[in-house]
Amino acid sequence: MLLVSWNVNGLRSCLRSGFAQGFESIKPDILCLQEIRLSEIDAIEEALRCVTLPPHREWHPSTARKGYSGTAVFSSVEPLSVSRGFIGGTPGVLPDDEGRVLTLEFPSFYLVNVYTPNAQDGLKRIDFRMAWEDGLRAYAARLDQVKPVVICGDLNVAHNEIDLARPSANRGNKGFSDEERGKLTELMAAGFVDTYRKAHPDQKGAYTWWSHMANARSRNVGWRLDYFLVSERLWDNVVDTLIFADVGGSDHCPVGIRLNID
Repeated sequence: MLLVSWNVNGLRSCLRSGFAQGFESIKPDILCLQEIRLSEIDAIEEALRCVTLPPHREWHPSTARKGYSGTAVFSSVEPLSVSRGFIGGTPGVLPDDEGRVLTLEFPSFYLVNVYTPNAQDGLKRIDFRMAWEDGLRAYAARLDQVKPVVICGDLNVAHNEIDLARPSANRGNKGFSDEERGKLTELMAAGFVDTYRKAHPDQKGAYTWWSHMANARSRNVGWRLDYFLVSERLWDNVVDTLIFADVGGSDHCPVGIRLNID
C-alpha cells in the first residue's frame, strides 16, 4: 500500500500547475493533502473534474474557513470511520476550527492527516502552536493504545540541522525554533518513528519545501517539513520511504511510504 502526503498550497492552484501529472505518476493508494484552501466539498469536487480518477475512490475533506488551511484524504481503500479534528475528549485539546486534522480508521491502523499551524514570523503564534502540539501528541497517543497510528503531513518544522539547507541562519526562526523542534522530539518520544530519517539517517539535501525566492528549488536550498511518522511497532511494516522532489505544482513536494499491511 502506497501512502502519499502533499501540501498542495491551494488545491485549485496546484490543479493548474502539476497536480494531475503528479497524481498520475505516483499512483497512490491513499493520498493525504494539506492546505487545500477550499471550504466546501462541492468546490473540491468541481476543482477535481480536470483529473481522471479511478473508480471506487473517496474524498474526505476537513475544512473550516474559505481560502485558508484545510486537509483532505483521497483513498482507494474504504475506511471504517472518518473523524475531523481532535476527537474523543482528550483533556486540554484545542478545537480544530481550521480544518487541520483528519483521521481515517482502517482495520489495522489509524491514519492521521495533519497540517500543523505555522508559528509565524517572530514566533507570534508560538503559544497556540505549543498547545496544538500537546493536543496532537495526546490524541495520537490515545489512538495508539487502540491500534497503530500513521501520522503524516506538513508538520511545519525541520527537526534537526540535517533537515534544512541553512541551519545556522535559521536557528530560532519559525520552523526551526527550539520550541518547535522540541515538540517533535516529544512526539517521537511518545512512541512514533520519523520514517524517512530512520531509513536514511545521514542523507543530506533531502528537502520537501523550497521558497519561491532566489531559485531556491533549483538550487535545492530547502527544508524537510513534511513527514510520515508511524507507531514504533509499525516500523517493521514500512518497506520504503519516498520523497518525490521532482513533482511540481506546489512549493512542497509529495512524500510517501510503502506499507506492508492489510
